[in-house]
Amino acid sequence: MKLISVKLSNFRCFYQQTPEIFLAKMDDRNITIMHGNNGTGKTSLLNAFTWVLYEKFTSAFGDSEQLVNRQAIAESQVNQPVECWAEVLFEHDSKRYRVRRIIRAYKLVNNGEKNIQYNKSELSLQVVGDDGRWMAQNNPDAIINGILPRSLHQYFFFDGERIEQIVRSDNRNEIAEATKKLLGVQVLDNAIKHLKEARKTLEDELKNIGDAQTKTLISQKQKIENDCTDYEERIKEIEQELEAQNQLKASCNQRLTELGGIDEIQKRRESLAQQERENRTNLRGLKNQLKIDISTKGYSVFLTEAIADFRGLVGGLHERGELPADIKQTFVIDLLERRKCICGAALHDGSPNYEQVRSWLEKAGLADVETATLKLEGFVDEVEKQATDFWQGIDTKQSSINQLKTAISRLELELESISEQLRKSPVEDIRQMQTRLDEIDRKVEDLNLEKGKKLQKYIDYQVQIEDLQKQIKSSKQNESKQKLAQKRIDAAQQAIDLLIDLKTNRNELFREQLEIRIKEIFSQISFKAQTPKLSEKYELSLVEVVAGQEVQSGASTGENQILSLSFIGSIIDRVREWSKSGLVMGPDSSTFPIVMDSPFGSLDEIYRRQVARLIPQLANQLVVMVSKTQWRVEVAEEMTPRIGKEYVFVFNSNKPNTQTDDIVLYGKSYPLVRKSAYDYEYTEVWEVNHG
Repeated sequence: MKLISVKLSNFRCFYQQTPEIFLAKMDDRNITIMHGNNGTGKTSLLNAFTWVLYEKFTSAFGDSEQLVNRQAIAESQVNQPVECWAEVLFEHDSKRYRVRRIIRAYKLVNNGEKNIQYNKSELSLQVVGDDGRWMAQNNPDAIINGILPRSLHQYFFFDGERIEQIVRSDNRNEIAEATKKLLGVQVLDNAIKHLKEARKTLEDELKNIGDAQTKTLISQKQKIENDCTDYEERIKEIEQELEAQNQLKASCNQRLTELGGIDEIQKRRESLAQQERENRTNLRGLKNQLKIDISTKGYSVFLTEAIADFRGLVGGLHERGELPADIKQTFVIDLLERRKCICGAALHDGSPNYEQVRSWLEKAGLADVETATLKLEGFVDEVEKQATDFWQGIDTKQSSINQLKTAISRLELELESISEQLRKSPVEDIRQMQTRLDEIDRKVEDLNLEKGKKLQKYIDYQVQIEDLQKQIKSSKQNESKQKLAQKRIDAAQQAIDLLIDLKTNRNELFREQLEIRIKEIFSQISFKAQTPKLSEKYELSLVEVVAGQEVQSGASTGENQILSLSFIGSIIDRVREWSKSGLVMGPDSSTFPIVMDSPFGSLDEIYRRQVARLIPQLANQLVVMVSKTQWRVEVAEEMTPRIGKEYVFVFNSNKPNTQTDDIVLYGKSYPLVRKSAYDYEYTEVWEVNHG
């Protein structure tokens, strides 16, 4: 997707229709800068993109249900519709699209009181045909979602001051699934689904023509598969419910923070909760390392008797002089076969010389035995050392696990103490909010328990299905039709297994490459030794090595911003590379825009410069909205060489004592705030002349 332009009409502070705002899209000039003071329309423009494409808004966008410009409504007649719309032109996969979303507001009079009614928004999508004409498209939501999934839109259109919420998000499954959509994995999902349907049809055919045992086995297998599907769907529903509960919990905690008098208590609770999460993550990591150590190195502690036996055998060989061997058996045998000693004497059968030389066979050592013994001695030495190291490692990890359990227990007690304090608060709103949090915690616990039970049952079903499949395959099939049907079933199952393996391998390969790229980008921006980690569930965190162990590291707001930017840039970079390499199944996905509002607010000078330098290299197209204070020297120096388009949001204020403001760009002054010529306020968009 490459954005071409955007137009607005009566959208929030943009009164009537704005001129078409064209966006930079050249490879070497891919940045568009939007200058404006706070509250003058930068966030509105960002949300115009998300509204028209997805009917979504950023968290900082207040009163999202009131989109229509207030002055336009004030000037309208009763029952006369006031149209508010946003229109975006973009290119994708060599096609040009025009998408518009429109909403209408009506001024109504009810019992002498005026109120405003909004209708439901309408979305339309057109594409340029081969004849150059615009053609309307059906199902525009599906087309847009296929180009850039709705669930990933917040990583391409975002509020920079709140970008750190990405790494704190609970929508991990959503991130993972949306990323897979970009890779075209749904093609594999569809193929697997259709093959399973084909396999079932073939099994029904075999059931109709097979013997009694085959029919019984197939019926049992199909019943368990249906039950397995039900469990799988319920597990997905539980995961969605857990995400919803976690989001609700975050909202409740935010509400508590906003309530007066307990902001410090709530901040303390959030800090303790963060520590608990980090400790639990580290605990899971240590337990997994413990499992890996036991499964890969634990065998060494059971070899004590075998090692003692080996040492005894080797000692015996040394005592008999066979190790190390002065004479090799092959050398003695060679002398006897040549009938000649090394001293030149003849060796005839039965002669004293022959018997003398032959007696050395009993004393000579076997070369291969000596070689093997030397290798085994080295291996045994290593195993003995490994056993010692194994116990030391186990003791160290177990000690760390116990320390983490103690810390978690202490944190839980402190958190429960705070919760109990809030339950007894004299303020009713606080008590009610804490009660709601308690209900959410109980609901989450119940959902996790149900998920665990369902997951275990699902795994048991998978084992039963595999066992029944083997029985069906090995059942007696005399008729050629039965054998042919079974061969077809086997072929369908093999194809399903191969596609599942391909999907799993592609997903894991992409996640591994994504993690590597996140580390590279983060290290280019951050001067700290922390390392990003991306879990199998796309959980993003920072870790550092302490006493030889990886532990989760707390991150500041600025560091979380950098981590989130690294994540976004890495997704764009990896999907782009995979698309260019032909690994993405579907339309070209190598071009993505980034539209971000106020991305430098919480960053210090060094980080601002690094981000300003790096992000334009990662995104194919970049639209940045900045205030005058954010457009600092280091940001301007890094971005100016790549600017293709530049605009100023001019806010016309109807305040009597308006304090004007301006910005100087390329030696010319542009107004940021000025006195309105009318009795209402509105925002204009002026293009900056680079001439």
